Amino acid sequence: MASSDAPISIGQVSLVVNDLELATNFYSKIVGLHVLTQDGESAKLGAGNKPLIALEKDAAARSYPNEAGLFHTAFLLPNRSDLGSWLLHVEELGIRLDGASDHLVSEALYLQDPEGNGVEVYWDRPRSDWQRSGDHIQMDTRRLDLENLVHTASSAWTQVPTDTVIGHVHLQVGDVSKADAFMTEHLGMTKTFGVPSAGWYGSGDYHHHLAANVWKSPGVATRPANATGLSEIELLSDTNALQTGFVNDPWGNRFSVKKAQMRAT
Repeated sequence: MASSDAPISIGQVSLVVNDLELATNFYSKIVGLHVLTQDGESAKLGAGNKPLIALEKDAAARSYPNEAGLFHTAFLLPNRSDLGSWLLHVEELGIRLDGASDHLVSEALYLQDPEGNGVEVYWDRPRSDWQRSGDHIQMDTRRLDLENLVHTASSAWTQVPTDTVIGHVHLQVGDVSKADAFMTEHLGMTKTFGVPSAGWYGSGDYHHHLAANVWKSPGVATRPANATGLSEIELLSDTNALQTGFVNDPWGNRFSVKKAQMRAT
């Protein structure tokens, strides 16, 4: 089961940016998303005709890197060879990565967009390789062999494959126990892994669609209204247990819940 086949999955992530052109160029030329719509105030990018990132320009918005909001948006590629091709692509562009990790369930590369929003590009190992104990799925952060990964590249990188999705979104919050309650009770996720400073939450036996940490934001309150960064996370639901509409977490991170077959394009 792919991430997008779970009862609840991620549709698109909406961001407020100061420099629309710079952000659009990053997500199209570096990440490799297709530009679907673009004007002077907004842009929408995705895989094929499937929207994944919506950008809205607000030159007056301010950055609050240590407040509640987005930690990273994670783009899930179909195969390891796709990730190898993307790694070769960013190496050729001279892009500096923030990190590269083997998480046991996945292999992931990390960087930031021009306005400091975290980005992860990753692929999943087969589910049969994941170590489970009840709802718990074992994850870790280990060194990733970049030389081995880049040798898997089967073709030159052009754009993301059309079946690329947003596999998960990782948030900055003020309190992990409150995040646990919101993710499990309000959104119907299962907590799959946790440490005292962070939690991971999935649907349909996936390792996680959402995560929340306090690494830079312990004890923060409501997210500032004039902030750049995260505006909204679209959740796609195949279950009637999750009502459509809008809901905010305790820190003002906003979720838009839609039926999977009715999502906006």
